[in-house]
Amino acid sequence: MVSKTDDIPASVPNCTAVDVAEDGETPESKESGKTALKDPCLCGHSAAAVVMNGDAGHDQAEEAESKQDGSGDADDANEQEVIVIQDTGFTVKIQAPGTEPFDLQVSPQEMVQEIHQVLMDREDTCHRTCFSLQLDGNVLDNFAELKSIEGLQEGSFLKVVEEPYTVREARIHVRHIRDLLKSLDPSDAYNGVDCNSLSFLSVFTDGDLGDSGKRKKKGSELEQIDCTPPEHILPGSKERPLVPLQPQNKDWKPLQCLKVLTMSGWNPPPGNRKMHGDLMYLFIVTVEERHVSITASTRGFYLNQSTTYTFNPKPANPSFLSHSLVELLSQISPAFKKNFTALQKKRVQRHPFERIATPFQVYSWTAPQIDHAMDCVRAEDAYTSRLGYEEHIPGQTRDWNEELQTTRELARKNLPERLLRERAIFKVHSDFAAAATRGAMAVIDGNVMAINPGEETRMQMFIWNNIFFSLGFDVRDHYKELGGDAAAHAAPTNDLNGVRAYGAVDVEGLYTLGTVVVDYRGYRVTAQSIIPGILEREQEQSVIYGSIDFGKTVMSHPKYLELLEKTSRPLKVQRHAVLNEKDAAVELCSSVECKGIIGNDGRHYILDLLRTFPPDLNFLPVEGEELSPESQKQGFPRPHRHRLACLRQELIEAFVEHRYLLFMKMAALQLMQQKANKESKTAALPESITAETVSDSEQAAAPKTSENASEAATLSFDSPTSSESTLTPEDAADSASEASATENSASPTVTTNGTHEPTIPESQNGDCDSPLEDPKSREVVLNACKAVGSICNTSFDIRFNPDIFSPGVRFPEDSVEDIQKQKQLLKDAAAFLVSCQIPSLIKDCLDHTALPMDGATFTEALHQRGINVRYLGNVLEFVDKMPAKPQLEHVYRIGITELITRCTKHIFKTYLQGVELSALSAAVSHFLNCFLSSFPDAVAHLPADELVSRKKNKKRRNRVPGGGDNTAWASLTPNELWKNIASEALSYYHFTLQCESVDQAVEKYGLQKITLLREISVKAGIQILIKEYNFDSRHKPAFTEEDILNIFPVVKHVNPKASDAFHFFQSGQAKVQQGFLKEGCELINEALNLFNNVYGAMHVEICACLRLLARLNYIMGDHPEALSNQQKAVLMSERVLGIEHPNTIQEYMHLALYCFANGQLSTALKLLYRARYLMLMVCGEDHPEMALLDSNIGLVLHGVMEYDLSLRFLENALSINSKYHGPRSLKVALSHHLVARVYESKAEFRSALQHEKEGYTIYKNQVGEAHEKTKESSDYLKYLTQQAVALQRTMNEIYKNGSNASIMPLKFTAPSMASVLEQLNIINGIIFIPLSQKDLENLKAEVQRRQQLQDSGKVEEQQEDGQLALDDKIPVDD
Repeated sequence: MVSKTDDIPASVPNCTAVDVAEDGETPESKESGKTALKDPCLCGHSAAAVVMNGDAGHDQAEEAESKQDGSGDADDANEQEVIVIQDTGFTVKIQAPGTEPFDLQVSPQEMVQEIHQVLMDREDTCHRTCFSLQLDGNVLDNFAELKSIEGLQEGSFLKVVEEPYTVREARIHVRHIRDLLKSLDPSDAYNGVDCNSLSFLSVFTDGDLGDSGKRKKKGSELEQIDCTPPEHILPGSKERPLVPLQPQNKDWKPLQCLKVLTMSGWNPPPGNRKMHGDLMYLFIVTVEERHVSITASTRGFYLNQSTTYTFNPKPANPSFLSHSLVELLSQISPAFKKNFTALQKKRVQRHPFERIATPFQVYSWTAPQIDHAMDCVRAEDAYTSRLGYEEHIPGQTRDWNEELQTTRELARKNLPERLLRERAIFKVHSDFAAAATRGAMAVIDGNVMAINPGEETRMQMFIWNNIFFSLGFDVRDHYKELGGDAAAHAAPTNDLNGVRAYGAVDVEGLYTLGTVVVDYRGYRVTAQSIIPGILEREQEQSVIYGSIDFGKTVMSHPKYLELLEKTSRPLKVQRHAVLNEKDAAVELCSSVECKGIIGNDGRHYILDLLRTFPPDLNFLPVEGEELSPESQKQGFPRPHRHRLACLRQELIEAFVEHRYLLFMKMAALQLMQQKANKESKTAALPESITAETVSDSEQAAAPKTSENASEAATLSFDSPTSSESTLTPEDAADSASEASATENSASPTVTTNGTHEPTIPESQNGDCDSPLEDPKSREVVLNACKAVGSICNTSFDIRFNPDIFSPGVRFPEDSVEDIQKQKQLLKDAAAFLVSCQIPSLIKDCLDHTALPMDGATFTEALHQRGINVRYLGNVLEFVDKMPAKPQLEHVYRIGITELITRCTKHIFKTYLQGVELSALSAAVSHFLNCFLSSFPDAVAHLPADELVSRKKNKKRRNRVPGGGDNTAWASLTPNELWKNIASEALSYYHFTLQCESVDQAVEKYGLQKITLLREISVKAGIQILIKEYNFDSRHKPAFTEEDILNIFPVVKHVNPKASDAFHFFQSGQAKVQQGFLKEGCELINEALNLFNNVYGAMHVEICACLRLLARLNYIMGDHPEALSNQQKAVLMSERVLGIEHPNTIQEYMHLALYCFANGQLSTALKLLYRARYLMLMVCGEDHPEMALLDSNIGLVLHGVMEYDLSLRFLENALSINSKYHGPRSLKVALSHHLVARVYESKAEFRSALQHEKEGYTIYKNQVGEAHEKTKESSDYLKYLTQQAVALQRTMNEIYKNGSNASIMPLKFTAPSMASVLEQLNIINGIIFIPLSQKDLENLKAEVQRRQQLQDSGKVEEQQEDGQLALDDKIPVDD
């Protein structure tokens, strides 16, 4: 499903700026179009928003007037809604005790609580937590929206009033103070706690980017910048150090405010003290070594007279009673006062994005050694599991299921409602994912009691915090026929994909469970919310739809059929009948495993969605079934570990879309032949309207390039569909998504998946002469339908039956023919994957539209095209056989790294299951030594003997899941591990690895050990100490047990989407690609607001939004704004994706460009060096993207007159470009030119001429003599020749006349910043087209004229046809 978070930005990193000049492609043709619209929950008006993408011509203001096109009015409504959101803010004055009144800008939508948050964050009021806001003496309700408060307006005066404490408030206060004291301390980020994560940008920009870089000019001279990069960053360097990954942030040298702040041992207060208002006791040691005991009472905090061993709760003298703990501590400890103030100053200066929590936890695979400090809050959390006051919600634990389902039921009629709903859904999901992760870790660590403690460990189930946990083992032979434990391990992720898919379709009244899959310490745990009432009854009684025994007994239910019918089109699931145990046919609209249960809350739940998508026959050998030749040629079907291998949703979408194009072509061809026959017979007869529309379609569809093709064709074939009531905006949008990414990208007209009823009563078409009234055209459509395997004969509609080839499922006699059809369709889909999708992936890698940089981005590229990772071996073989293999070396290397680390992860998983907790770090370090160290006989260090109990008790049935006590792990040797890796590669990926040790792998495939270490650590959740590891020593192993710091969970969950924001974002992208930068910019700004509204401040999609905005700002000449947006994008990418994620590297490069444009040269260089270091670590030097990075570095160095350094980088870029783009590519020509310019600056004219000649030859051959590039190059050659001649003359003069020669002064010019910037823009794909205002006006008018022509043409056609389809807009190719 598309919800893998990272899918969205896919289009953005390589969408070369505005691309206007380069390729006039339509908005959707980049991947974004594909992934974007796939989200089928396009509600109400959003279809119109999608159609807007195609709206080449007018900007939104005119949109409203041009109501003639079907979507005009929808768009109009859309605008009204937007206005609702941007309600104007106003300013209120706030007076807090002991501070000056200050102004605060608020918006009417905000809740009073949000003002509380602001006050708790402000430097001067941050130490208050327990207060109310009062307006004219009335206390404001925390959960009221500001607009609902009477008398609150511009300039109102709000007073902060201290309130009495309760135990809960006192705890919140202490927790908040602890957070303030630790606000600069990165340990939470290293420990992966509370959604904190790392960010290092500020280390390279020395704080904020605003204007810091500019101040460094002395007079008009640039100060000398130290430009030498560290050794390991230079081209050709072989060392890959690990330590620079996390540079020391000087802010993190902690300012110590207190030595100890902890709960006192005297808690809780005895009864008589409770009646004096004592709430709890704290124990504090100040920096001056003063030990004090403090009482938290209802009135505030004061010193009491207790000591560690004597209890005396009476107030000390003086007691320093203060409402806030900070005020009290400031009075008793001068050091506290000084440091706390300094700390808060620093905290407030940090960029907000460095400290806001991320929506989902990001874990770091490296960390320094952190001193473990006493921390009362952390200690308390560990013991209480923090259920009581976790979210400041009254009552005890949260009812996750109720929350997840209630948010789904919120209204979604207009934009504000939808935003509220999506925001609620997103928030609950991220909270649920966090709670489920904590629970899963607690289960594996043995801290949760099983609900069936008598059973053996593998079969135990757990409930914690209202979440149900089960382990990924085959319990009670449930999956025996499907592959046992392997199937039980795969089922949860399949189920999660099903939940994701049904969640995205978002049918009202159909509910799925909150599902999170956690891999931790070698175990897979599934966490699910609990259906009300399910625990009180047996499963047999509660299931009223589907089957609990894989199809032996099956039930159905009319309500479920009705609900699932609505999902059947978007998910392409065919409604079908199966036989139950009594041989009676039962109707289903899902796979048999999908169970329907009505909870005690009356909601209809579906669960076990592991077969939502059809089986993948390439990995499912079935006796007596022949696969298509394309599959067989590649050695399919292949045996797989389990029989649950499914096709991905992306593949189904691509396949259906492929078939749709085929359908259009066939129908158009047949119609043309018919028409040709008809014309020869009836030349004189006036044609009916039908023939007219049909003929349009033929002429157009035949060449397949014309834009009208699909539009006219749709009018002729799909008229029954569109005139039918079944066409909802969802279909239009859903299918538009499919058509969008094809070669026919000019057709958002797909009403493809026709109708439910195969026969359409004629009356429904009214009197309009539908083309299908003509028996001939009807026959054409029938033939086309049959040929492409449509399940309906009058319109195109492909769906799959997910139960085909399920063991134990039987079908009724009368559906034999249908089943045959379905089997064929599955074989075709499997063949389509091998014969179309894999080659298209490789083609995209060849022409660099797909640029994977590490395992994660490579997997993502596979998934976007619907290729499962189990095809990795195939993909690699395909690359290996390509004639152009040298140009795919980077892909091959990344693929091999991915294959090796995935095999290693499989082995590591089972290896860990046999390790007891006390030996964990020893076992992990031993495993890594066997995997990566050249040390031939790695010996494991068993834990010290004195801790191993002498008396092993014989019978330990109730061990915790993670409590293996064998020491078999210690006998693993490097040799054995690599043998296992090779056999795993062969059995799982059907790929032969030609290496028996890590050094052979490095040698044969050109891998890097540091990259292997990163990939395995990220995949397996290992955190290692950040230091330099000597992998290649043959005398001692690389890792010791002290180097393994932690094991983290690897979490998979659903990512709810912000659909409206996404449509704005897409429309914005579309506008930009059509050259309407301003309108695009407005739309994207709007998208940003909506994203923030739904996701909060931090999210991957916001990151993509900011990146695009920055690029637009830059192109429109607003460099400071570009800098500010890009800085946010970098920070966000570091925080949400990780500090060395490929996207983060890209963001660093963009930021460097904008810094350079802003005159901040040294910062630009630091950022580029950082990007190069990260890239070396993630994928090594040999990668096409490295050429771009090195060209950037070389140009900036040229600009600061570091010519020799500059040459090293530019020449490296030249050689990489020649390798990956071929020696005759224009990129190579440009590289030659850049090198020539540096040689010119060094006055080495011969070398300069040589390079420029190379460039000139390429230009001449590729674009011809007349092209401006060729002319520029030839002019530059002439100039260089003149300079060379002048130099030679001077030299001769010197030789001849000795020292008294009259020397003509030679012009050696340092490059101007403008010329360097111009080259930087060119290599980064940003092209400024110098257009005068007049040109722009003309261009706009022209586009509009075309649009109107089309519209008017279309309107006439539609009136003739008597129907108004929603989707009749076609992007104009300009």
